[in-house]
Amino acid sequence: MTRPQPLSLSDFRHITDITTRWMDNDVYGHVNNAVYYSFFDTTVSGYLLKSGAVNFNESTVIGLAVESKCSYFAPIAFPDRVRGALKVGHLGTSSVRYDVGIFRNDDQIASAQGYFVHVYVDRASNKPVPLPEKLKAALTPICDTKAP
Repeated sequence: MTRPQPLSLSDFRHITDITTRWMDNDVYGHVNNAVYYSFFDTTVSGYLLKSGAVNFNESTVIGLAVESKCSYFAPIAFPDRVRGALKVGHLGTSSVRYDVGIFRNDDQIASAQGYFVHVYVDRASNKPVPLPEKLKAALTPICDTKAP
């Protein structure tokens, strides 16, 4: 298995600040690996809310995580500041791969990076549906132009 190389902050299209908390640290004195997925969620959900692409309480179409991955490169610990960086690696008919980088303080190289694949489904039936136009319009500007 080939280990991915950490991306730089400039590889991403959107950046959001995230505050670490004391409880994020584990017994080894750094942010626990599971917390990085919370950073991913905060980065993606924050962008979707800010862009007006979704209304989590009322949207008839919702995104369900069907796949995720995270590679870790350097530790983060409270009270570090985290920057969550986002781009869309793939925009499909009913799915999106959100590529996320996690950056410590002012570092330009990712401490961790990975992705979530969300399939968008009808809230009532849980059946996949085409991405709503409002969502596609919000995601298009952050699509990775280098992605296949």
